[in-house]
Amino acid sequence: MISVAPFINHLLAREDWALQQLLPHAGKVACIDTQMLQIRLRIAVDGYLEAVAPDALADVTIRIQASDVPLILQNRERAFSYVKIEGDADLANTLSRLSEHLRWDAEADLSRVIGDIPAVHLVAGSKALIANVQQAHQRLQHNLAEYLTEEKPVLVRPQLTRQLNQQVQQTRDDVERLMKRIERLERLRS
Repeated sequence: MISVAPFINHLLAREDWALQQLLPHAGKVACIDTQMLQIRLRIAVDGYLEAVAPDALADVTIRIQASDVPLILQNRERAFSYVKIEGDADLANTLSRLSEHLRWDAEADLSRVIGDIPAVHLVAGSKALIANVQQAHQRLQHNLAEYLTEEKPVLVRPQLTRQLNQQVQQTRDDVERLMKRIERLERLRS
């Protein structure tokens, strides 16, 4: 099993403020439970993280629904609004702050391996690719919705549904008025 501790420690090594935030929690264990996978990490005396046994008692458990992982990855600032927290609230708040502000500087890491200019181009190209994929996804959603509402009407636009509901209400009211008139006419006739 590969530990995420080295990756997180790599991020922490660049941010002294983050290590300082973790120091008061030295010795505590955090468990991240995604239903499919549990990650348990202990905060060492120097503020870095270390992997612990899967059965180590956790001071805080952060439960994440597997279906919420894409939402969390899209919007890291709201990540903790998608989770359930059990245990040490202070440690959970510290982890929340770290998850919001720690960022991987891919360009800096890549520049050590492939050089500055290729790293800049690779990161820029990756960002452009991600943006293009997101735009294509949005266009696909729009086109699919248009197809299903206009060309092959499987879905109904909310506006049409409201109009139909108003027409049904109007027809029901008209039928009730007509029934009352008929009743009045029958009473007059008798």
